[in-house]
Amino acid sequence: MSHTEQPRVSVVVITRDRVDELSRTLTELRTLRPRPPVVVVDNASTDTTAETVRNDFPEVILVRNRRNTGCAARDTGVARTDTPYVAFSDDDSWWYPGALESAADAFDAHPRLGLVAAAVYVGEEEREDPVNRRLVESPLEPAADLPGPRAMGFMACAAVVRRSAFDQAGGFGSLLFFGGEETLLAQNLAARGWGLCHLPDVHAHHRPSSSRPPGRWRRVLEERNALLTVWSRRSPRTVLTRTARAVARAVRDAEVRSALGLALLLAPRALADRRRVPASVERDLLLLERA
Repeated sequence: MSHTEQPRVSVVVITRDRVDELSRTLTELRTLRPRPPVVVVDNASTDTTAETVRNDFPEVILVRNRRNTGCAARDTGVARTDTPYVAFSDDDSWWYPGALESAADAFDAHPRLGLVAAAVYVGEEEREDPVNRRLVESPLEPAADLPGPRAMGFMACAAVVRRSAFDQAGGFGSLLFFGGEETLLAQNLAARGWGLCHLPDVHAHHRPSSSRPPGRWRRVLEERNALLTVWSRRSPRTVLTRTARAVARAVRDAEVRSALGLALLLAPRALADRRRVPASVERDLLLLERA
């Protein structure tokens, strides 16, 4: 692994009203060598987030949003970076020593690589997140020009992107707000020919905050966003199949009914942005869904 003086990876952190968790994350990121430039985008916090960052972490670039823009805040943060690669952290996650340099080495050596999905370790006990096994055991056919198992999904708090690929794909965008927004970005990257892969030796740590949105609301948003992503990117056959399945489930499941109703409100925006993924990407997605 190369250890250059000049950092090649910036870190973008988005936060809202979790100043204690954010302080811990920034403290951990401060220990990395080389120290990455860090951009914090504050999604309209009402606590002391801004003051704490300014006073305790003066090296951090702070961007304050007047309103909560959801996952689009990551796009705002990326726009403030000037390194070729950008890693994402939530305010309750950070990167292990050496992880960002390993990811940068992979990007340097593989020009088609657009995104690295890291291995995630959770809590004080450092247990493996189940996502690690799913990424390692991907049924997708390997690509000779990528350094690890191919992926079509990732956790935003454990991803590193090539800045040019991220910009070309349009970032996370504002349609989905939160909940499964990684799926849309993954499909947009793959549709433009960028490779996504898992590197098991690149590690991110996640210590989930105790102040998280209620589980029901998270599930509704994830269900809604899955529908919006299908409507805006997938084949007509997949659109019809998934919509019919959601309608059938909505009859007996209140959460799905709520998600379907919310999705219909945003359907005009999703359809206005409709860009069907290439057939090769559709085949990969169907293979993953069957698996």
